[in-house]
Amino acid sequence: MERRRVGSTGLEVSRLALGTMTWSRDTSVEEAGAQLDLFLDAGGTFLDTAASYAEGGAEATIGAMLGGTLSRSDVQICTKAGIRRTRTGGVIDSSRDTMLATLDASLERLNTDYVDLWLVHAFDTVTPLEETLHALEIAVNSGRARYVGVSNFPGWATARIATMATGRPAIAATQCEYSLLERGIEREVVPAAEATGMGVIGWAPLGRGVLTGKYLDAIPADSRAASEHLAGFVDPYLGERSMTITRALATAADGLDWSMQQTALAWALTKDHIAATTIGARTAAQLVPSLKATLQPLPDAIMDALDEVSAPPLGYPERR
Repeated sequence: MERRRVGSTGLEVSRLALGTMTWSRDTSVEEAGAQLDLFLDAGGTFLDTAASYAEGGAEATIGAMLGGTLSRSDVQICTKAGIRRTRTGGVIDSSRDTMLATLDASLERLNTDYVDLWLVHAFDTVTPLEETLHALEIAVNSGRARYVGVSNFPGWATARIATMATGRPAIAATQCEYSLLERGIEREVVPAAEATGMGVIGWAPLGRGVLTGKYLDAIPADSRAASEHLAGFVDPYLGERSMTITRALATAADGLDWSMQQTALAWALTKDHIAATTIGARTAAQLVPSLKATLQPLPDAIMDALDEVSAPPLGYPERR
């Protein structure tokens, strides 16, 4: 599997990151182990998780593997902090106290003394960026994180925190949703990242599962859209615009004799502004077509057609 540098930093990761959002909840420990074996055999090294995934269960699953046959040097771990659990649900909180306490708990669950990349999970409209940045600085200076970054930040905040980090450990990456169904980061986030030397890591390149084509006719009983805790995650992409794009993808995949999953992921991997993209699967079998997407690039004609049908709406002042 191809590897790429993350922005202008020295961090080099596999083009695919293996997402673990379902691990320990919808994905059993045995299935998670099978996924990881397939991923490592394909040349992948980059694992993506978060303290909030399954309320720490995903991190604990990785930690159990590290306590077994998996060597720490075989993987690069990215985890996230900044979502605090309360009795009424999750609250975005990137205060220094919450961030560092969450990181320490993550390291314990992960069975390691450092993570390769530590991200602020979401933009906090209350906590000053300076305070959040200080937490990232402490994490690097204490050796608990090799590199730091942000996730799901708007363009202006992406540029702001990167600029504020001058003279401090650099903001290495921004992780954002990016697929044929969600290209909004092309308007402001990607230009901000490129201008400040940050790498862009995509997530949900399969449109939260919609781009596999499984929802074109109905909602399967065993799908995320039918899951009590994941239905709201999929529902935004079940509208007519998403279905139009998905049908175009189906036509392209049929012409290539590829799976829709492979074609959608190949589209994301062809984009130069994406350093890596995160794939997730409930089972090992579902992961296989994604691994095949790294084997050959998407033809230019297909790329252009998919670009056109999925083009994000532009308005003032982005429109040229």
